[in-house]
Formats: sequence, C-alpha cells, structure tokens
Amino acid sequence: MIRSQAGLQRRKNPNWRLRLVRTASSLMTRTLCLGSRILQGKAPDMAEGNPHLLVTNVRNRLMETVGASTNWRDHQQAMAERVSLSSHLAHSQDELPVRRMKDSYIEVHLPLGTQPELREKYLTFHNSVRFGRILEDLDSLAVLICYSHTKNDALQRSPLSIVTALVDKIDMRKQTIYPDCDIKFTGHVTWVGKTSIEAKMHMSQFHDGAYSPVLDATFVLVARDPENKRAAYVNPLKPEGLEEDKLFQEGEANKKRRVELSTASLLKAAPTAEERKIIHSLFLNTLESKTVSFRSRVLPPNSVWMEDAKMKGLEICHPQERNIFNRIFGGFLMRKSYELAWANACAYGGCRPNLVAVDDILFQKPVEIGSLLLLSSQVCYTQDKYIQVRVHTEVLDPLTGQHNTTNIFHFTLSSPVDVPAIIPRSYGESMLYLDGKRHLDVVVSSQ
Repeated sequence: MIRSQAGLQRRKNPNWRLRLVRTASSLMTRTLCLGSRILQGKAPDMAEGNPHLLVTNVRNRLMETVGASTNWRDHQQAMAERVSLSSHLAHSQDELPVRRMKDSYIEVHLPLGTQPELREKYLTFHNSVRFGRILEDLDSLAVLICYSHTKNDALQRSPLSIVTALVDKIDMRKQTIYPDCDIKFTGHVTWVGKTSIEAKMHMSQFHDGAYSPVLDATFVLVARDPENKRAAYVNPLKPEGLEEDKLFQEGEANKKRRVELSTASLLKAAPTAEERKIIHSLFLNTLESKTVSFRSRVLPPNSVWMEDAKMKGLEICHPQERNIFNRIFGGFLMRKSYELAWANACAYGGCRPNLVAVDDILFQKPVEIGSLLLLSSQVCYTQDKYIQVRVHTEVLDPLTGQHNTTNIFHFTLSSPVDVPAIIPRSYGESMLYLDGKRHLDVVVSSQ
C-alpha cells in the first residue's frame, strides 16, 4: 500500500527526479559551506597532521589514549590493567624526544549552528550559552592537548595519567556567546617543566561571516604514573621562532608569578601595611558613633554583611560524572562551581551578571566517585559593578563526619549597575575580603 501510494505520487509529479537531484545538490552545497566556515581562522602553520575534531569526540579520543572503557564496571578493570604500563615510563626527561608546539596543536569544533540537538545541552533559559559547559570542554581539550604532546607512537596506550592541576586564568574577550552559531576551540602546549605542562587555548565563534575571539584560557596540568600516585616526566619543548619563544617565556613568567603569589598568600603571610589600613577603616565605619562599642556594629548605607552573601550547594558524585581515571571530572566541578557563583552574584546584585574572568582555580585533591560534595559560594569583594566570588568545595565522609577541601575557585563577574559594598565582620572574613581584592586588582589591571 505504501509503495503504490508513493508510485501514484510520482506519476502525478513527473519532475520528482529533478527535485530529488536539486535537494541532494542543496544538501551538498550546505555541507561545503559548513566546511568552508570551519576552515576559516585556522592556523595553517600548526594544523598540519592534526585533523579537526568535534567536541563530542574529544572524550572518546581521551578514553582511547588511556585505554579506558565507556562501561562503569569494565572501566574499573581497564584502570587496574594500566598498572603494567609503568615499565614504559621514562626515568629522566632526557630519555624523551623533544617536541614542538605544533605537535600538540588541536582544533575542535562545537557545531551549535548546525546541530540543534547538541544546542539543547548548551542552552540557558535566557537563550545564551551555558558557560559551565564551556569550562567542561576546555578542561577536556587541555588534557587532550597534553596527551598529544607526550604521545608515543610505539605504544597503543599512554602510560601517563595527565590531570588538571590549576586553571591559571580565563580572560573573556566578548560577553555575548550566541547559542546558534558554531564555536571553534584551538590550543597547544606553550611551556613544559619536568612533570608539568602549560596549555593555552582560544575560543572563537562564527558570526556575521567570520570567527571572532571569545576567550583565552591558560591551564596547568601535571603528569603522573599509571596509578596516579607519583609524578612522571614529560617530553621537553623546543620553541621555534620569535613568537613561540615569547609564549615559552610567558610560561616561565607565569610559573614565577604563581610561586610569588603562593609565598605572599594571606594563609602564610600577614597583610601588607596598606591592606591593614583598609581593614581598619572598614572596622571604624561599622562602629556605632554614640556608644563606640565593639559589640554593636552598624552596617553602612548600601552595604551587605559578608556573612549574608553566601550560597551553598550539594552534589552526590555519581559514576556518570567520572573522568577517564575513575574520579570526578574536573570540568564538572568547574561547571557546578561557576553556576553556583553566578547564582550568588545574581542574587547579590539583583540582576544577571556577566563573567569577566576565571583565575587561580586550584585542584588540591581528586574527588572520588560516591563522595558527598559540598559547595560554598561567598561574595568576598565588590567594587563599583564588579563582584568577586570565591567558591570552596569539600568532600564529606558521612561515616566519620570528616571534611576535606578539594578545590578553590575564583570568579570575577560584572553587573549592569553598581552593586552594594560587601563588609566583613570577623578577621577571617577580612582575609577573604583582601584576597578577593587582590584577585580583582589583577583582573582590572590586565584589561
């Protein structure tokens, strides 16, 4: 019956073959146009030998690299079998071949403009792109870039466990990310230590006939043995040309800066004289002028006590969110922390904030499958339209009641209008205030 009806339709429409050819031709033209759009903005000097990937294929490529399984039960067995790969680890960095920056260059595409079913995953209710999803993609791409740098063609699986240690910084170059336009990620290794790797990535979006930059990101990753228990050596890097020399020197400067910031941390050193004056001035402004009593503190106009600018969350860590090493995916932690920080800034400012920068995200401990993950967001500093938010994550052992810090995140957001000033009460809150001020000062000075 179906065939006879189709045949009847064809007899009534003698030009059906012509229309079929035109339809096929139209599809072919659209495909070629998409290919042309994808190739725009490519770095030809680094793209040789590195085929383009889709974001949806990055995780599969990583799992193939380490020999992981997509099945939860099989995955555990696959990870146990990686122990035998320890014999392939180098005993010193000198044993490993020198690599170039172009050896790790990767270009990855997120076809939001051509795959509506994929767009749903990235869409917000405000008809914009979920930046938390972008953080997940950046984390996966950074790991894949480092595996490309350390690849050994003689081995089917990499003996290295490469994990994110630090998100040094993410600088937004454009506030608007369109939910229906294709996105392109590019990146490569820019600096290498003995066991650590710095990867720089850039995100751009196709709009109005060309790709325009959206953000720049710098991640620091570390290499460890197959069991992720001790450090492992990575291939040295040799810059080629003035531009690559500059990138490598920037990596050296970034490492030095991180060491200096760690030394000057408020957890290790007292505030500077100028910072002590700031805290003392805040304290005096909260004293009742009549009683001048330390017990009665008064909130200045257009201000909010820091203790009233918190927002908390809880996540049960299911196997679905695991990474290739059977731990909770770092990108998932970043997404959840960012979304909590955004919600806190939104409630604080009374309007939708825009992300300005992400910096100094420290991964202190891995999060195990089955953990109870506690997230605590705190507005710790404000200045005009800027809101500095700190998110602290920790795992709770429900049997012992023990808490262990896993991550600390720093987000800088901006509001369309000026926001109330945040006021600390205690000495501990004052330290958070100064730490937030330091982060915002760095972001503002770099703009």
